[in-house]
Amino acid sequence: MAILIGLSFIACPILYFLVGPKLTDVQIKTITVLGIIAGCSALYCFIAGEITRNNSQMDKLWSILPAVYTWVIAIMGGMQIRLVVMACLVTIWGVRLTFNFARKGAYKLKFWEGEEDYRWKVLRAKKEFRPRWKWVLFDLFFISIYQNALVLAITLPALICMRSFAPLNWIDYTALGLMLASIALETVADEQQWKFQENKKKLLAEGKKLEDLPMPYRRGFNTTGLWAHSRHPNYFAEQCIWAVFYIFSIGAGIAILNWSIVGALLLIVLFMGSSDFGEEISSSKYPRYKDYKKKVSKFIPWFKTMDK
Repeated sequence: MAILIGLSFIACPILYFLVGPKLTDVQIKTITVLGIIAGCSALYCFIAGEITRNNSQMDKLWSILPAVYTWVIAIMGGMQIRLVVMACLVTIWGVRLTFNFARKGAYKLKFWEGEEDYRWKVLRAKKEFRPRWKWVLFDLFFISIYQNALVLAITLPALICMRSFAPLNWIDYTALGLMLASIALETVADEQQWKFQENKKKLLAEGKKLEDLPMPYRRGFNTTGLWAHSRHPNYFAEQCIWAVFYIFSIGAGIAILNWSIVGALLLIVLFMGSSDFGEEISSSKYPRYKDYKKKVSKFIPWFKTMDK
């Protein structure tokens, strides 16, 4: 993870200076405002996470901050139509994702409380984070600083579009359609996962053991719907959303390759690591998961499915 963070800080300035374009005065003022917000968020996540021992502080802000960033960009960019469209799309994405996280008990009136993602507890227990000061450094540099920087980075296509006054064109409309389709795909995947897990909980609450449950609940993990064709259809859709978001910069006439792509690329790398860790946990809990990994695609949905 340290290598990933190091490469990120190296890659960003290289792309900026070698690929361009350079920031205008308005863009510099805007990125300064965004940087202040991200910095305050990182500080909050670290302090609240350490005091409460709940490291899902950034998880709760993940779906909120991109909408804040894109609306700040839209407002400071004079509410250009392309920027407004991009901000609206990110808001739709954010509302849906916030709802999905909220129904899992993540949000409370006291914002620093709420259900913590189970993966943080598993990660904290690893020997690599003993003694505790190692976890504190991980919390500071990766969870708080790096993830806040990444969330800001995925909105950079909107920032780079501030310099363009080109009217909406077929590239923008294509990006609009693809992004809505990706959000719809992620919605379906999350709904299927939610219903599966809720039904499994009800069956287990009746006093039944996992091995006594009817299929497909007996496996312990979801292999129905989109999950029969992809082990992480929600992650696949999330990566598509931000890759497509970058296309707006092409529609704005910036360049096919520009520095605002860094956020989408780093997000893909993050999901690769996150999915590997999640599958490590699932494989240790459910014996059939190894067979699932052999038969079903990791991200891209294929026709090959798990046996009934």
